[in-house]
Amino acid sequence: MTKLSVNINKIATIRNARGGTNPSIPDAAEAIENFGADGITIHPRPDERHITREDVQQLKSIVKTEYNIEGYPSNLFINMVLNILPDQVTLVPDGPNVITSNAGWDCIKHQDFLVPIIQKFKKAGIRVSIFLDPDSNQVAAAHECGTDRIELYTEAYASNYHDDKEEAIAPYKAAAIKATELGLGINAGHDLNLDNLDYFIQEIPNTLEVSIGHALISDALYYGLNNAVQMYKSKINSI
Repeated sequence: MTKLSVNINKIATIRNARGGTNPSIPDAAEAIENFGADGITIHPRPDERHITREDVQQLKSIVKTEYNIEGYPSNLFINMVLNILPDQVTLVPDGPNVITSNAGWDCIKHQDFLVPIIQKFKKAGIRVSIFLDPDSNQVAAAHECGTDRIELYTEAYASNYHDDKEEAIAPYKAAAIKATELGLGINAGHDLNLDNLDYFIQEIPNTLEVSIGHALISDALYYGLNNAVQMYKSKINSI
């Protein structure tokens, strides 16, 4: 069964717009888990424009399902993750000034950079996932880097879904087949929503986890947070 990990960055963005502690990040994470989510994802950035280092620490004792920390593996990030020891770390190639993740790793070009970092996390008992474009050559290179999983970057799928969903999913299916051949677990995330989620999982049924934040929190404005989590879980469970 595919797990739903809810990215709560957007909740932190709302809090930071006014300062203070409302809405509470720990309370939101606890509520989302109680509503049925299988995990909590955060993506702290160096400028702390949403999730802060204090949030990262507080959530360590709050999250009871699966704690996934995403980010670019700077020395600061690496040390933070090794201190927290989440269930999973997802490595993304974002620079410090990007608004949101916008590309997967070039694991061929950056293999020498990634290998020792991945080894360090795995030695600490943390599962490692690499954010990746749906490219079979990059999947093979990610395997060579020693990662446990890949997270397929699904923006291109989401953007092209309504034009031709079969064409949109095709490279992801090919990448997933390659990952399975190599023994890599498959995660997915970015712009998955209530319209396109079930078809993605239907076509790639061995997807272990989807990480969804912006769309789910946006839907929660209309449906309520409890209902939004349940609606996404229903899409997953309908497959």
